[in-house]
Amino acid sequence: MNIERFEDEDALSSALATLVLEAIIARPSLVLGLPTGRTPLGLYRELRERSGGNRIDWSRVRTFNLDEFAGLEPSNPNSYRAFMQEELFDHVSIAPANVGFLNGVAPDLKAECRRYEEAIEAAGGIDLQILGIGSNGHIGFNEPAEGLCSHTHVAELEEASREANAQWFGGDWTKVPERALSMGMATILNARLIVLIATGGEKADAVYGMIEGLITTRLPASLLQVHPRVTVMVDREAGERLSG
Repeated sequence: MNIERFEDEDALSSALATLVLEAIIARPSLVLGLPTGRTPLGLYRELRERSGGNRIDWSRVRTFNLDEFAGLEPSNPNSYRAFMQEELFDHVSIAPANVGFLNGVAPDLKAECRRYEEAIEAAGGIDLQILGIGSNGHIGFNEPAEGLCSHTHVAELEEASREANAQWFGGDWTKVPERALSMGMATILNARLIVLIATGGEKADAVYGMIEGLITTRLPASLLQVHPRVTVMVDREAGERLSG
């Protein structure tokens, strides 16, 4: 893993936005995997500010988001689709047809997961996958467990993950859906380049375990150790336990 350290979240977000925009300029048909949650908010702010006024052409970019809550309509303000529209998609020149998203209210969720895998494959696979990390070491909604699903699947969410999303549900974690649809670990590891971002002291233990600990399904992010091209970008607090 390539470790990049930043003094704060703003510096990290600026550097990652530069990486993403340079990747789009170099490959206008870039296939981009995207996360949601608090951590990438700075990234999305930078992307929309730097791309505004068609300064960056997103028209051929394809995106696939990591996950979506089960049971929420795309128009629901608490859905990840609504989050992405507000934070990024409504502000850049991406074609709506090029936005890949899981449908949390599909009549057959398992069939929806298969459709998503096929859509990623049809796009040629993900060129650049951006990830966050949960305080329990989850990525996407691949939760700590004895075993992990390899491909896109329906996930049962741990209380810690629901608590981490409570801010989007009026601060009440019990209102966060108990299930979500998520890319699996093999889906994520098939990306050609992975960049994981972590900010804040509450992520320090997970970051340490991911980089310096054993590979274990009890800390799903540790599986990134087997990927040949992973960059981990941390602010000072998230990287405080790392050696060197």
